[in-house]
Amino acid sequence: MKNDALGYKQTSFGFIPIDWEVKKLGDLGKVISGLTYSPDDICEESGTLVLRSSNVQDGQIKLGDNVYVKVKTGEYNPVNKQDILICVRNGSKSLIGKNALITEEAAGMAFGAFMAIYRSDFNNYLYQIFNTDIYYREIHKNLGATINSINGSDLKEIKIPIPPLPEQNKIVSILSTWDKAIDNCKGIVDNLKNRNNGLSQQLLSGKMRVKGFEKSKWTLVSINRFAKDSSTKNPIDKELIVLSCTKHNGLVPSLEYFGRKIYSDDLTTYKIVSKGQFAYATNHIEEGSIGYQSEYDEALISPMYTVFQTNETVNDNFLFRVLKSSNYIHEYQKRMEGSIDRRGGLRWNEFSKIKVPVPEIKEQIAINEILDKATEELKQYQDKLQTLQLQKKGLMQQLLTGKVRVETNNYKQ
Repeated sequence: MKNDALGYKQTSFGFIPIDWEVKKLGDLGKVISGLTYSPDDICEESGTLVLRSSNVQDGQIKLGDNVYVKVKTGEYNPVNKQDILICVRNGSKSLIGKNALITEEAAGMAFGAFMAIYRSDFNNYLYQIFNTDIYYREIHKNLGATINSINGSDLKEIKIPIPPLPEQNKIVSILSTWDKAIDNCKGIVDNLKNRNNGLSQQLLSGKMRVKGFEKSKWTLVSINRFAKDSSTKNPIDKELIVLSCTKHNGLVPSLEYFGRKIYSDDLTTYKIVSKGQFAYATNHIEEGSIGYQSEYDEALISPMYTVFQTNETVNDNFLFRVLKSSNYIHEYQKRMEGSIDRRGGLRWNEFSKIKVPVPEIKEQIAINEILDKATEELKQYQDKLQTLQLQKKGLMQQLLTGKVRVETNNYKQ
C-alpha cells in the first residue's frame, strides 16, 4: 500500500486515512452457519421460528413470513442481539449479501441454511459497512458468473477498511442518529399506509359517510349502466407511446418500465386508449392489473387489453379506487375461476356485469378529495424518507471511507 503526502494511503478501495487498517472479516469475528431442515420438520407455531431471507427487509428483521420447525434448544445455533444475519444463498444473485442487525425481539431464534450469522465485537460499525457498495462489491466478486451463493470461507476473506476504535464509535453515533430518523419516518409511513387502507375501505363502501351526505342513498349499479367498451384500433400506425398495465402502478410507459421492448413491431392491431379511459389486462385482471389513462391525449395498448370509458354519472378517480380495492380484486378472481373460457380471461361482457356502489356524483368527488389528501400526506413522508436515506448514503460514503474525518478524543478533524 502506497502512502501519500496528505496522510492517506492507497488500497484496493481507493485512498483511506493512513491510520486506518484493511482487515478481513475472519480476523474481526466469526461466521456461523444456519440450520438445515427438511419439509417434514416444518410444523405449526409451536415449533422454533427459523429466520430466512424473506425475514430480512430493508436492513431490518421483519417477522410475518415465518416458518417453524421441530427442533429443540441446543440442536441449533440461536442468533444473539447485535449479530448480523446475512443471506448467503438465494435464487436471485442480487439478494446475496443482504443483511440485518438482530434485535432483542429476534434474539434466540434459529436461522436457515441459506443464511449465516456474522458475530463480532465490532458489529455496530460493521453493520454500517455492510450496507455500502464496498461490502457488496466484495460479496459479488466472489459469486462468479453462475454461482448464487457465498460460503463461509469466502465471507471470512472479505476485506474492509477499519478506522481506529474511537473513530468507529463516533461514526456509529453519527449514523445512528440518521438511522433513528429513518426508522421514525418508516414508522409514520407504515401507519399512514394502514390508515389510508382503512379509510379507503370505509369511504368506498359507504360505511363511513362524508359530512353533509349522511342521508343520501347509495345504489349498486352494474358497470355497463355507466360505461361502454372501446375497441378503436391503430390501422394507420400512429406513432404513439405504448403502455402496459401493472397491478401496482396501473398504466405505465412499457419501454421505460421494463427497460426493453416487449411489444410488437407491428402496432396496427394495437388499441388506442385515450385520456380519460380505463384499460385492464383481460387475462390478468385477477391480479388487479387495471389502470386509468390520465397522462397522454392518446396512447397504445396491447390488443389483449380491454378498454372502456364512463359517462358523466361517475367520477373516474372514485371508480378507479373502487376497482383497485381488495374487494374487487377478489371479485375478479372469483369470476375468472368460474369462467368457462379460462384463456379468454374476464372479457367486457362479464366484467361489465360487476356491480359497484355508486353514491351521487358530488359525494363521489368529496370522497375522492379526502382520499387524495390522505395520499398526498403519505407521499410527503415517503419523499422525506427517500431524502433521509439518500442523505445517509452520501454521509456513509464520506465517513466510511475516511474522506471526511470526525472529531474524537484522540485527534481533531
